Amino acid sequence: MAILKVARLGHPVIRNQAVTLTPEEIRSPEIQTLIDNMIETMYEYDGVGLAAPQIHVSKQIAVIEVNQNPRYPDMPKVPLTILINPRITSRSKKIVEGWEGCLSIPDLRGVVPRNDALVCETFDRTGKLLKLEVEGFFARVIQHEWDHLQGNVYLDRMANLKTLSHLLEFSRFGADVHPHDES
Repeated sequence: MAILKVARLGHPVIRNQAVTLTPEEIRSPEIQTLIDNMIETMYEYDGVGLAAPQIHVSKQIAVIEVNQNPRYPDMPKVPLTILINPRITSRSKKIVEGWEGCLSIPDLRGVVPRNDALVCETFDRTGKLLKLEVEGFFARVIQHEWDHLQGNVYLDRMANLKTLSHLLEFSRFGADVHPHDES
C-alpha cells in the first residue's frame, strides 16, 4: 500500500465532477489497489473520509471511517465504508450546523449546515449495491465526501464565512463560537 499525495483547493481536480465507474472497473485490481491506498492515506492524515479527487483521481470513490480519530476525538465510531458511485436518494428536513475541516483545505475549520440524516445508495468495493440509512456525524461525512465527488467543498456550503477559522485559532477560541441546530 502507498500513501498518496493530497490535492489542495486550487488544483482543478478538486472542482471537477468525478467520473462514475462501471462494474468491471470496480472489481479491477487497479481500483482495488486504489481503494486500499486511499484507506491508508486517510489513516496517515487522520482523516475521517477521503474522496478520490482529493488524491488526484477523478473517480466516484470515497472511503470513510471514524475510530479514535485524533482530529475528531468526541465523534461516534463509523465503520470502514467504501462509497462508489454514491447517490443521496433522500435527506431529512432537519438541518444541523457543525464544524468541518478538510484535508484539501488544510489548517481551516468552519461551521457547515448539513442534513441530519440521509439515505445513500452506493456500490461497495465488490460492486454490490448497498442502501445506507445514516444520521448524525456519519451523515455529515457522507455529505462532505459526496460534495467532493461533485466538485464542491465545505466552503461552498457555509452559511456564514465569519465562522471560518485557522486551526490554531480554532483550538484556542473555537469553543466560543457554537454551531446550533435549525429546523
